[in-house]
Amino acid sequence: MEYLYLGDRNTDDLLKKTWCKAVRRQDGKCIRGRNGSMLVQFEGDKKSVVVGRLLRKITLNRQQ
Repeated sequence: MEYLYLGDRNTDDLLKKTWCKAVRRQDGKCIRGRNGSMLVQFEGDKKSVVVGRLLRKITLNRQQ
């Protein structure tokens, strides 16, 4: 799944409003922390743990 990372006031400006993908486990589930954090991968293979509330899921409109 792809997400848009909104960031907050402490986030580096290079990461605000950028696309990222969820890092998945072997069974296909996203890697989430107990406090709602999530492991994501930004462009250029940079992996980071971010607050899940600051992520927005991107849904593609599919024609039926």
